[in-house]
Amino acid sequence: MIEYTQGIYNYYVYIITNKNKKVLYTGVTNNLRRRLGEHKNKLNPNSFTARYNVEFLLYYEHFGWIQLAIAREKEIKLMNRDVKDELINTINPEWNFLNNLF
Repeated sequence: MIEYTQGIYNYYVYIITNKNKKVLYTGVTNNLRRRLGEHKNKLNPNSFTARYNVEFLLYYEHFGWIQLAIAREKEIKLMNRDVKDELINTINPEWNFLNNLF
């Protein structure tokens, strides 16, 4: 079994939404600022986030190891919408857009 210490890297699992907060997208990245810019600028115009104008950060978690971040991303993606809403509410009960933090 692998035992993870704090880790020296920066990885983020994040949840973003559209302007009307109707759609949620969960992703993982090593550079949240860059990734949010890619979503905003629709780097891949055929992607889910581009089609639904998903670019506003609602929630994120920081990890020191990519393996842990990927595992958490998968866990969140398996959650139903109500559970994701509760998760967002734990750090962002007003559902403010957090993009300006990065």
